[in-house]
Formats: sequence, structure tokens, C-alpha cells
Amino acid sequence: MQIKIRRWLSITLVVVALVLGACGTEQVASLDSSGSSTTETTSTPAVVSPSPQMSNLPRLDGKATVVLEVKGSPITIEVNGTDAPITAGNFVDLVQQGVYDGLVFHRVVREPQPFVVQGGDPQGKDPNFPAEALGTGSFVDPETSQSRYIPLEIKPQGAKEPIYSKTFDKAGITTPPALRHTRGAVAMARSSPPDSASSQFYMALADLPFLDGNYAVFGYVTEGMNVVDKIQQGDRIESAEVTQGIENLKK
Repeated sequence: MQIKIRRWLSITLVVVALVLGACGTEQVASLDSSGSSTTETTSTPAVVSPSPQMSNLPRLDGKATVVLEVKGSPITIEVNGTDAPITAGNFVDLVQQGVYDGLVFHRVVREPQPFVVQGGDPQGKDPNFPAEALGTGSFVDPETSQSRYIPLEIKPQGAKEPIYSKTFDKAGITTPPALRHTRGAVAMARSSPPDSASSQFYMALADLPFLDGNYAVFGYVTEGMNVVDKIQQGDRIESAEVTQGIENLKK
């Protein structure tokens, strides 16, 4: 029992550290600790539809494969637009635009136990940008000169459509999500507002069920998890490329 309590306290401290670690006006890197998912499967998910503004966002109708090159080694990600079309479409579009090339992994949390590797802040492309300020940036669309944010998008297991802009707790969802935070999951980082994700993403270093229903998983590392395990804070994404499924991206 004492071991379980210590483990729970360690997880709580890690999540709190992540919340406090991203300061600034745009805290799109934060992982908050708002609630936890449940494994009950007795309720019928309520449908929360996307807003009309979401029609302007990229979508991925189907799946795609993205390969990140880190330390000269590939990390292969299967991006799932079937269950997370807007979140996956945003990621694939940013990869296609070269946004992730050269960006730094600004947060790596392995202690007190494996948690996440996080990157994708566009400010990290500037080698003179202060490392301690990374984690506050978003993608600015060159066509609009505005930051692009995407809605929180999580599909309940067995549902036909995702719900948008609400965590499962807020939406009254008690089923688990279709895409769960297992080791190797790739998901969008965000701050407290549910629709604050932009370009920053994280890869789960372990099963993280307490994040299910609160953050949007959009894919999984299928090859190269050994590379992810060796990433250190300050390492860069040397390149990011869509190797399959680009025809499924709709803009």
C-alpha cells in the first residue's frame, strides 16, 4: 500500500512540475492534472460537435506515417486520422511545411519515473532563443500571421465521432478513449484551456492512463522507441518527413 501511495505522489509531483515549468502568455506546452480517466464502459458518450471554425483546419482522412530523425536515427510514427482527424491533420501539415525541422526537445521527464519527451516549440529553431523560455510558443500560420490552435479532440471507444473542446470529465464521458496513453503514444501538449494545442507534442515514455480523456493522442511510435528512450533535453529533431499517406491530408 505504501508503495502505491509513493508512486501516486511521484506521478502527481511530475505533472505539477510540468504545469509550473511552462511560463509565459502562451503556455501551450503545459500538461495539467485535471482529473483522470475511468475504465467504466456503461454510459453512452455525449456528442460534442466541432465548431464551424474548425472547417478551416487541416484534416487527415485515414492514416499517415511520419519519420523523425533524431541523433541520426529514425523514429517512425503512425499518425491516426481515423480517430483524430483534426489533431492528426494539424501534425502532418506542420511536418509537411517543415515546421519541426531543427526544433528542440525542451522537456524530458524520466525522474522520479519515466513520463514524457516533449518538443515542437517553433521558437526553438532560433539558436539564440533562451532555452529556459521554450515551451511557451505556438505555430504562426504564414498565410494569416495568426497563431493556429486546434480543439481538444478525443474519440471515445466505440463512438462514431470524437468529442471536441471538452475533457471526458467535463463532457460526462466514462468510456475510455479509442487512442490511449500507452508507452509510445504521441499526443498534443496544451495549457489549461482545452483548445490551446498548436504545434507542441509529447511522446509517452510509459503507460500514462491518468492522462486519458484529458489530452489528445493522435498516433504511436511504431519503430525507434529505443531512440526516444535516449533523447535528452536539448536534442533536436534533425528532420521530419511524411513517408506515407500524404494523400490523406485535406486542407
